[in-house]
Parts: sequence; structure tokens; C-alpha cells
Amino acid sequence: KLCEGILNILEKDTKTSCQVACLEALRILSRDKKVLVPVTTKRNMQILMRLAKLDTVEDPLERVSEFPVIVEALKCLCNIIFNSPVAQKLSLELNLAAMLCNLLEKCKDQQFVDDIKCFDLRLLFLLSLLHTDIRSQLRQELQGVQVLTQALESSLSVRWTEEYKAAEDRDRPPLSLQDTDCAIEALKALFNVTLDSWNVHSKNESHQFRYMAAILRYCLLTTGPTEDKTEELH
Repeated sequence: KLCEGILNILEKDTKTSCQVACLEALRILSRDKKVLVPVTTKRNMQILMRLAKLDTVEDPLERVSEFPVIVEALKCLCNIIFNSPVAQKLSLELNLAAMLCNLLEKCKDQQFVDDIKCFDLRLLFLLSLLHTDIRSQLRQELQGVQVLTQALESSLSVRWTEEYKAAEDRDRPPLSLQDTDCAIEALKALFNVTLDSWNVHSKNESHQFRYMAAILRYCLLTTGPTEDKTEELH
């Protein structure tokens, strides 16, 4: 009942501070699988997707004041999808993976979106881990390998000297914590999406995998903000 009450408030046009507080409470409650059973419905998923700006294909991410709401809504979706098989099935029906790829595209060349990008990637990782049909959709329909590789390249700030050769700068500073976390989530999602890719057929696929291999090599030469984070990244 508490979750339903929170979602009823979130369905209304309330203040940003109220939305963030409600989403934070829902995120904590959504860790309990028993709590999720009555609230994992198509309507409630759509409420959270709207708050995460996943239902607006064309609208750019412009209002920085809304970014905390987007992040908290994505965190809630991560918990719900991880803990609920019903939510995993609804994700395919609601075309959630395509919307997440679109949101990732909007994060390009934007400031203050690292947290949005990170939880978008985490959600793509969870979907590709828990739902084989979504994994296939990402690979075949949504150019998931390209989208995720570009997200990884952006997080690592790769510079190129040749088509498949990244610049090696041994003196470059460690990655920031946020960039490291984004890179880790992109790598996890990439692993799932490329899991069944042992047989590469097309010229475009061959290019994509050579491009990804160069970025992975660059990643191994990159350090994170701490020893533990560097180990996790590698």
C-alpha cells in the first residue's frame, strides 16, 4: 500500500523535491521482493519510465534541475527489474532497452549527466543479463554493440592515432570515479551483448569488433581513482 501511495503521488505533477523524496523511499522499498509483487504493473513501470525521461524520444536533456529525478527513477527501475521477473517481462513489452539506448544518445556531449549515463548503462546490463530476448534485441535491432562501445569510448576519453589504434599516454591522470563507474557498467553490458558473438559474419561487425578491441586494449592501460577501482575496471 505504501508503494502504491508513493506511485500515485509520482503520477501527479508534483515538485521536484517531492519527486526525489518519493523515489528515494521507493528505491529503498523496492529492495524487498515481497513488496514489489503488487506494484509491478505496466502502469507503474510507465510512471517510472516517464520520470526517467525514457518516454520522450525527441526532447533533449536540458533542465538540470530534473536530473536528480531522472537518476532516482533509473535507480528504482534497476532494483525493480533485478528483483521482479514480471518487471523483466514488462521491460520487453514496453521496449525499455530501446528507450535506454535513446537516453544514452542524449547524454552525448552533455554536462552533469554522468550519473544518468551510469544508471542507464547499469539498467542495460541488468536487462541483457536477465532477459535473453532483450539481449538479442540489443545485439540485432538496437546496434547495442556500437552504442555500448561508444559509451565506453566516451567514458575512457579515448584519442585515436589510427583507425584501430588509440593514443598511448602513460602520463595521463587516473579516470574520475564517475567515469570509471560508467566504463565498468558499459563493459558489463558489452560482455552480455557479445556473449554469443563468436561467429562474425558481416564487414560492419568485423569493423565494430576491431574498434572495440582497440578500446579494450586502451582500457587495460588505464588506471582508476583507486587500486580497487582499477582492478574492477580491468
